[in-house]
Amino acid sequence: MNFDLDQEHRDLAAAAAEFLSSSASQASARAALDDRSAGIKPGRAELVKSGFATITIPESAGGGGGSVLHLAVVAEQAGRVLAGPSPAGFARAAVLLAGDPERLAGLADGSLAVAVADDTGPVLDAIGADTFLALHDGALTCGPGQVTAREPIDATRSLGDVTLGGNPTVVRDAAALWQRAERVGRTILAAESLGTAARILEIGVAYAKDRHAFGRPIGSYQAIKHMLVDVYVAVEQLRSLVWWAAWAADHSPAELPLAAAAAKAAAATTLEQAAETVIQVHGGIGFTWEHDAHLYWRRAKVDRFLLGDDIAAFDEVARLAMEQAA
Repeated sequence: MNFDLDQEHRDLAAAAAEFLSSSASQASARAALDDRSAGIKPGRAELVKSGFATITIPESAGGGGGSVLHLAVVAEQAGRVLAGPSPAGFARAAVLLAGDPERLAGLADGSLAVAVADDTGPVLDAIGADTFLALHDGALTCGPGQVTAREPIDATRSLGDVTLGGNPTVVRDAAALWQRAERVGRTILAAESLGTAARILEIGVAYAKDRHAFGRPIGSYQAIKHMLVDVYVAVEQLRSLVWWAAWAADHSPAELPLAAAAAKAAAATTLEQAAETVIQVHGGIGFTWEHDAHLYWRRAKVDRFLLGDDIAAFDEVARLAMEQAA
């Protein structure tokens, strides 16, 4: 099966890249890390206004009426420039609120700033959210919460601990719905990691061509060349997994559990490998605060644990593969 993108997806990617790169960048990520009041870019309001974050919300609720694959294409571009908030949160909320037209419309027009509160670890994009979706005793709840900001490793992720009250139930027996939303979120998060890892690779290759040692570009030495090639292979493998997971979310629900777990696992390891490689390729300067390499390293270290870590994802891949084989 061909999982390549068509011209519509490529045009969407180009439009998203133009919008996101006009506000988000390494400089804005650094500013958010240095000063929390600087905020993340492009920010929730601008991302909603652009329509890119709400692609998977039906047109009847004011969204774009697009597919998970459409949002994955946008998420890849967001990852390239370390944009925030994450499209993964919007993707999960769109799935969870599918049967609630009023709240879904609020998500689409920005009147509700929604975050999804998992029961373990900090909440992605909790800072700035006013409405939290959570799973409590198998039921989906929705309402306000008290946020305590985490000391940021990657400030663009806006992590916070959320204390919820007795919020009203939106959907009873929502375990299956919650699981699907999590898998869609993993897919979009993996697409972001794909964009970040691909951008890191470009930075590493460019430096390896320009930096000379002993009269030769350092990229001509096998030690550098092989590290970068290994990252390239991992990025392209991740690309295939991301498109498979996004396609499965849209067209083959039975394949989504394995595809999303595989994409999540590969995204965590690939992004970390890419971030550590670009630091090594840059040598001494790569370890400094002044260089941007640590911004990508921070993203890799945080994303590895969002929506479950890579170990849990690999375990899920193994379990599902064994079940299918049996």
